[in-house]
Amino acid sequence: MFRVTIRGAFEELGEDDREVLRGAVDTVQVAFTEAGTFTCDRSLSAFTFRCEVPAEPDDGEQEATERAIAALAAHGYPHRILRIGVTDMRNIKIRRKAPRR
Repeated sequence: MFRVTIRGAFEELGEDDREVLRGAVDTVQVAFTEAGTFTCDRSLSAFTFRCEVPAEPDDGEQEATERAIAALAAHGYPHRILRIGVTDMRNIKIRRKAPRR
């Protein structure tokens, strides 16, 4: 599993898109989902898009990035990508606390 964070800027949003995004500003929960989650401020200038991408055994950051960009494009909002961060969750080690005595 990969978690991809895309930071970008909206470009030339139509009024319908602006209404949808403004309505979601206060109700969106920050989460990584396969469809992706937008967070942005009321000015609708910049956004953060969080996407969770399933990983095949041979997949790397490039494949995860391509799938996340496709998920972002599927939302249909005109945008410009500024920065992309990819975390391979397969490499995350969870430390368990030792039981208390």
